[in-house]
Amino acid sequence: MGAFNLETCARPNILTLEPYRCARDDYKDDGSNILLDANENAYGPSIAGDGMAAAQRGASEPALDFLGLHRYPDPHQADLKELFCRYRNTHAHTAQTLTPDNLFVGVGSDEAIDALLRCFCVPGRDRILVCPPTYGMYSVSAQVNDVGLVRVPLLPAPTFGLDVEGVCAALAAERDVKLVYLCSPGNPTGSRLAKADVRAVLEHPTWNGVVILDEAYVDFAPDDASLAEWVLEWPNLVVMQTLSKAFGMAGIRLGAAFASAPVARLLNSLKAPYNISSPTSALACHALDAPGLAVMRANRARIVEQRSRLLEELPRIEGVGRLRGGADSNFLLFEMLDATSRPDNATALAVYQRLAETKGVVVRFRGKEHGCLGCLRITVGTADEVTRFLESLGKALAEVRGGSAPEGRGE
Repeated sequence: MGAFNLETCARPNILTLEPYRCARDDYKDDGSNILLDANENAYGPSIAGDGMAAAQRGASEPALDFLGLHRYPDPHQADLKELFCRYRNTHAHTAQTLTPDNLFVGVGSDEAIDALLRCFCVPGRDRILVCPPTYGMYSVSAQVNDVGLVRVPLLPAPTFGLDVEGVCAALAAERDVKLVYLCSPGNPTGSRLAKADVRAVLEHPTWNGVVILDEAYVDFAPDDASLAEWVLEWPNLVVMQTLSKAFGMAGIRLGAAFASAPVARLLNSLKAPYNISSPTSALACHALDAPGLAVMRANRARIVEQRSRLLEELPRIEGVGRLRGGADSNFLLFEMLDATSRPDNATALAVYQRLAETKGVVVRFRGKEHGCLGCLRITVGTADEVTRFLESLGKALAEVRGGSAPEGRGE
């Protein structure tokens, strides 16, 4: 036996790491569950019918040419970046035009989150600022990179707006904060941050750092909501996006970060040489071309219709409380009430478990998040999925509120 000791060999911050968890860590999908937990697009990928058929058979039409897999993929992804820029050049926020020089593409938004930390933060010294409740991977990636956290919570529900005064005060007082991660629309809040509030942080008079705006859900918000092209006005702004949500392409793991050309150059310099596979690139290009965008917009309209249905019908169910946050995403955050009509984590956790274990419907328990007492986050599904969810939720709430809550797991 050699001298190896994992406890003293591994980095201390990795030994204490709590990995990102999802509801499917608790409930494995056997193919029959309705999955309303991960904010995926239940209507499927944004690929037109002919393109989908080509992808399934591995055809060699130009946009889906999967031949040549013995060659490394294009390290620069110029065609994909051009399509992404064309989609985001609305000129709603600037007269300038995004080009591929303003873009980094990676393996989901998570690669961009990590790349920005590695680019700007010195391990063991620098820190990032986050505004809970928010996406958990910011803090996970920070810990992996041995980067500290400063937390300035969002304003209380139902608005979950940015505490501009608190953020700006923290940036003035706290040393070595290099990055501010903001999520808009927020996860799990579903609320968009005000453009003026983002601008106030960008204009901070003494702070030398970068604001990262995570717009994973922006395509469910009103048209022209994205601030991606604003990176041309603000060199200290990065806007992250993904094809996982509105485009229904979660399985290909494609994310993007819009930035000023100098920042984008840094991110592209530190990435792995061939980080985007050829099949991923081909499918992403197909999703961002005209037929793919038409499919995305049609599916988005169906999701928005079902979102409106949930907003109308959920409050009618006994035991469902208030909407917390906004409705600018493909999910909603609602309170679950105990027998005394108060939001309650034990009730919410019991409902979460009962839905999955006895109804085959998986949502997400968010009650431990800041300002989310008693809340479940519900992804908007298809019409049939929403019908089954509403029926199951009513039954689960009646069962839980009429009996004792089971001991639970979940996070």
